[in-house]
Amino acid sequence: MFKITNSLISVQTLAENFYAENLIILDASMKPVGFSVNTAEAPIYIPNSLRFDFDNEIKDHNTSLPHMMPTPEFFTDEIQKLGINQDSAIVVYDHVGIYASPRAWWMFRAMGHEQVAVLDGGLPAWIKAGFETTNQLEEKPNTRGNFVAKPQTDLFVDSSYVLKTIEDSHFAILDARAEERFKGVEPEPRAGVKRGHIPNAKNIPFANVLNNGIMKSNSDLQTIFEKYKNNKMLFSCGTGVTACILALAAEQAGYKKFPVYDGSWTEWASASSNLPIE
Repeated sequence: MFKITNSLISVQTLAENFYAENLIILDASMKPVGFSVNTAEAPIYIPNSLRFDFDNEIKDHNTSLPHMMPTPEFFTDEIQKLGINQDSAIVVYDHVGIYASPRAWWMFRAMGHEQVAVLDGGLPAWIKAGFETTNQLEEKPNTRGNFVAKPQTDLFVDSSYVLKTIEDSHFAILDARAEERFKGVEPEPRAGVKRGHIPNAKNIPFANVLNNGIMKSNSDLQTIFEKYKNNKMLFSCGTGVTACILALAAEQAGYKKFPVYDGSWTEWASASSNLPIE
């Protein structure tokens, strides 16, 4: 039985526990904003990977906002279809390194599943270490798992929650977008989204907590978050994906109990929104 003791695990740890009966490996890749993808290249996966597609499938289908959290009932149904059980140890990875996988990690955490970790360095680190790859994903199993969501409602928050924190000095709203987008110098990649940032928010571009797709050392992360140690941190980004990279980094730095703004800037600054912008 494989037991996860840290939300970030190395490719060596995954390899050592690769044949554990309760191990589930999930490919949570999504195309990064602003990146081009060579579709002519054959896909590459870690063997035994199941697809966890929060961008198109495991999301709230009743909103125009991208990849919002679904209901606990919908999440439970989709996760059971993947054969995932209450005692499953889940490792999520993506094709970039650390990009989309922390979003999947945070979704499971928000649904009460603690035995879940992000693969540090993702697929590139797995390949660099010389471990086996495949060009096929696993099919969903015939037998459903017994996973049941136990929602932790304080891990994802909405715009009304964030609005209340703007003037509250106990909070630090930390935005994971690139500095140029945070300052409103560059346009947003999504049509109809205004430039700027949430009033009083601070900017920690998600790239600042990484070294070539691998999480920085705990001591480096502690230095990054040190100035916010007396605040309740709240993470935001463009669409609620890279905010989860900051959440993972903050946890590695020793912090607990912080929410992610699910709709993030795409909701906050939509054309129909009248929320305050700086």
